[in-house]
Amino acid sequence: MHLLENGVNLIYIRDILGHSSVVTTETYAKANPEMKRHAIEAATTKTLGPSRYDQTSRQDLLTWLRQAI
Repeated sequence: MHLLENGVNLIYIRDILGHSSVVTTETYAKANPEMKRHAIEAATTKTLGPSRYDQTSRQDLLTWLRQAI
């Protein structure tokens, strides 16, 4: 997991661990929430552009969403 978090390609991790298939390695490579958040943010900035909301509006929305759950 530490290798994956530091940007090492999953193929190399597979080879280091001696797995015959990258699918086996993927089973053990559970991404942490912080990695997921960074990946989603990187993808959304490429597709959606900058946010239209200021920090206060975002915080209000997050508060509302947390209360709705």
